[in-house]
Amino acid sequence: MSIGDKAKHLAEEAAGKVKEATGKASDDEKLEAEGQADQSKANFKQAGDDVRDAFNK
Repeated sequence: MSIGDKAKHLAEEAAGKVKEATGKASDDEKLEAEGQADQSKANFKQAGDDVRDAFNK
């Protein structure tokens, strides 16, 4: 797994956290839920990265 992909997944997680925080601050439940979903997707991708790295060692 390339470092670029890992950085991209970390950026996706960070964007999800920002979106969630914005949703909480503005009382927008939909935006908050989207942020949580984005974080979950990014975490899933990061777990896949870890599995690939473990098999490549």
